[in-house]
Amino acid sequence: MDLLDTLTAKGLRGEVPTREEALAVLATTDDELLDVVAAAGKVRRRWFGRRVKLNYLVNLKSGLCPEDCSYCSQRLGSKAEILKYTWLKPDQAADAARAGVAGGAKRVCLVASGRGPTDRDIDRVTDTMAAIKEADPAVEICVCLGLLSDNQAERLKAAGADAYNHNLNTSENTYGAITKTHTYADRVDTVQKAHGAGLSACSGLIAGMGETDEDLVDVVFALRELGSDSVPVNFLIPFEGTPLAKEWNLTPQRCLRILAMVRFVNPDTEVRIAGGREVHLRTMQPLGLHIANSIFLGDYLTSEGQAGQADLDMIKDAGFEVEGAGEATLPRHRADIAEAAQAGGGCGTAASACGSGGGCGPCGGHSHAPAQADAGAPAAEEAEDELRSDLVKVRRRGAGTELAPNA
Repeated sequence: MDLLDTLTAKGLRGEVPTREEALAVLATTDDELLDVVAAAGKVRRRWFGRRVKLNYLVNLKSGLCPEDCSYCSQRLGSKAEILKYTWLKPDQAADAARAGVAGGAKRVCLVASGRGPTDRDIDRVTDTMAAIKEADPAVEICVCLGLLSDNQAERLKAAGADAYNHNLNTSENTYGAITKTHTYADRVDTVQKAHGAGLSACSGLIAGMGETDEDLVDVVFALRELGSDSVPVNFLIPFEGTPLAKEWNLTPQRCLRILAMVRFVNPDTEVRIAGGREVHLRTMQPLGLHIANSIFLGDYLTSEGQAGQADLDMIKDAGFEVEGAGEATLPRHRADIAEAAQAGGGCGTAASACGSGGGCGPCGGHSHAPAQADAGAPAAEEAEDELRSDLVKVRRRGAGTELAPNA
């Protein structure tokens, strides 16, 4: 297939496809799906071999968020019956983090609900990072606290944070239909603040909110231009009690096409299958590993993932290996650029520029555009007949509970 030959050749050279080529990936048929996965897999192996980076989420503060993000179970006015608790103590968070590291996680993601941190919140997270690093100095720490104010990113960097997560989530064109309490520009500003402070920026998207193919391509190219080192691809978890509870627009095939498009646009960047993979990829999760080189281990912020051991078994059975603490995630040329940016305090925004926008995974805006009807995306009425709300399980273990975490 000429399209896939072209995309593979570009990806192997580290080049970015055109918007038209990216859109064409999303328009491929189910008959072409394995060819798409194979082509993206060649690009993935060129830059990341057969390594899979494991990340582990610790929800430091759950629920009661003043923001109105329509996809989120922690949002203002959410009726989702999730865990709600205020800040974990540093030793509690460190205990949760240790479980993930013991399960093979290389990076711990510290997340807290809210619009953005106060200076006191930065102090809390600083103490938590110190407790985690004391137990394992080699562990990477990514912090996700929402919108940053001036000098907060610098404080996090000085305290030992390696990365900051702040997702763009969807295209600028449709962002206002998802959230009213902050803007797309606010999110971009936080990515740039984190990047300017020398933090490796982790910024991704949420698919399945009713967006069009054009919206998906827009946000992925925007992430590329921002220079995100890590691109988490979340698939909407339609929590009951949120505005998007009935948005079941994804199939496993559609998810794989989205992952492939993200990989072709970001050939040498960490692509992570984030929240919703168990809900939407289901038995086709192993195919996702041929495209993405990173996943979350175990549970998410407010929803359960599959058993941590099942994740490890899946990686092994699919012929992959867990990336070790001493192994660099990014290819050398990308790591060099990222290190230079961190040393110099920022970078440009060209597609080849250094890695740079919250939520590590969706807890649960609403794009009012209808789901694009192509060979891999069922019409809305068809999706309505196949709702799998039984797959959405609220987290009742780990951080904020008396039960052992899933790792």
